[in-house]
This record gives sequence, structure tokens and C-alpha cells, in this order.
Amino acid sequence: MNSMVDWPALVARDAQHAASGRGRVHLVGAGPGDPELLTLRAVRLLGACDVVVYDHLVAPDVLDFVRPGAERIYVGKQRDHHTMPQAEINMLLVRRAQEGRHVVRLKGGDPFVFGRGGEEMQELAAHGVDCEVVPGITAACGVSSYAGIPLTHRDHAQSCLLVTGHLKDGSANLDWPALVRPRQTVVIYMGLSALAQICRELVAHGAAPDLPAAVVQQGTLPEQRVVTGTLATLADRVEAAGLKSPCLTIVGEVVRLHDELARFGPATADVPAAERA
Repeated sequence: MNSMVDWPALVARDAQHAASGRGRVHLVGAGPGDPELLTLRAVRLLGACDVVVYDHLVAPDVLDFVRPGAERIYVGKQRDHHTMPQAEINMLLVRRAQEGRHVVRLKGGDPFVFGRGGEEMQELAAHGVDCEVVPGITAACGVSSYAGIPLTHRDHAQSCLLVTGHLKDGSANLDWPALVRPRQTVVIYMGLSALAQICRELVAHGAAPDLPAAVVQQGTLPEQRVVTGTLATLADRVEAAGLKSPCLTIVGEVVRLHDELARFGPATADVPAAERA
């Protein structure tokens, strides 16, 4: 098989770095959950690291690729419960690298998409620590694919907007006019707790109440559940279905394709048809 990746050179470079005794950090995207969606480079680094620092959204099966004997440090964050403040996580990475260790900072999705990878890299760079980012499949791409909801479609959406429903100050005060533009798909991360408010604000700023929307729980995993509805009905349907985080919300005409396309995707669970729009 032809490949543009010079794997022997990558392995030699990593081995040379390890022999130098200098620590370094790889910010690695673990993808949306399904371990088969890991990149080859992510798997290789997990199998060679000294320390893995991982988040709440990293699926347990992904950790099976970590080298036996490597130190494992959980720093997961959930709503209103942070195992370790971000500033302490930053310094943990710095200290382990300064000890000469190879650290993999493992994050759900992609490190640079709502993963605070930029913040952590800034801190590492400020302390002179060698650092590299290994992209992962974003939650938006992976979850929407497994749910049978294309993010773009020539008949429905010519753009896609990724936003967080939970700002740094804890509010959901988003750029509502930008979110209600026509012929686009909006994917909302971390918005389950504010779902009712988000739906109301979108309608208040001009979105049609019957605009299709969906919430996907545990996307790409065997426990995946999908609830579809409209901006007028989705919050009540999600509450009735008892969905819990982690969830991703998708808003736009592309959600209409879920029933048609989901049956062609990987075998994952779904809520009863009675709970859909």
C-alpha cells in the first residue's frame, strides 16, 4: 500500500527524542468514542508513552491501547464537577515533561475543537516543552455520521457552524443571529442542560419553530441514542427520553435525513420511533 507518511522516519524521530532524555507532550485526539476511529498515529503514541493524561469523554476501550506500565492520570471534567482545575492540568503536563517523560494528553474528539488544546499548548510553549498536536475525528463529524445526519447536503445546508452551548462564564449567551442563518447546520457541544433555552432563543431570533433538530447521546458508541424533533418539541422529547450527557445537538434541515440514512450506518441503538418527530 502506498503512503505519503514516512513511518520509519516518524519512528526514528520519536526514538531519537526518547534517547535524548528530553520530555515532550503529544496532544492527541481520541475521536468521538468508537476506538476504531482512532488515528494510526494516536494508537502508536499511546503504545509508547510514559504517561497518559485523559479526559472524561475518552471512551474506556480507547485506553486499551495505552502501553502497559504507563502512568494513567484521570483529569475529567463534568458539569459542576472538575477533577482538576485547568491551570493544574497545564502544570501537570509541564512537570511530567520536565521530568523527561513522554506524555500523551488524550482528549475526546479533536484537541483544537472545544478541547482546550490551544490553552495547554500555550502553557507548554511558555515553559519550553516540546509539544505536538495529533488531530482526532471531531465529535461533530463522528456523531453526525453514526446518526445518519450529514452536516452538509446540497439540498439542505451549504455551511456548518460548530458552537459550544456552555460558555466560560457558564452562560448560554450565544451569537443568536449567526445561528439562525438559512441553509446551514448548527452543531452545539455541551448544550444539553440549556437545551430548552437554546431552542427558545433560536425561535425568538427568527428560526422556524418547526426547524428539525436532534440530540445524540453517547454518539458512535453501542449505547448511542438519537432523539429527533423540532425546535418547538425537542426539549420536551429529550426530557421524556431521559437523555444524559455527553450529548451533541444538531439543528437544521439535514436532520430530516436521519430516518432515511441512519439504517445504513454502524449498528447503534436508537430511541423508539414514537419519540421522534
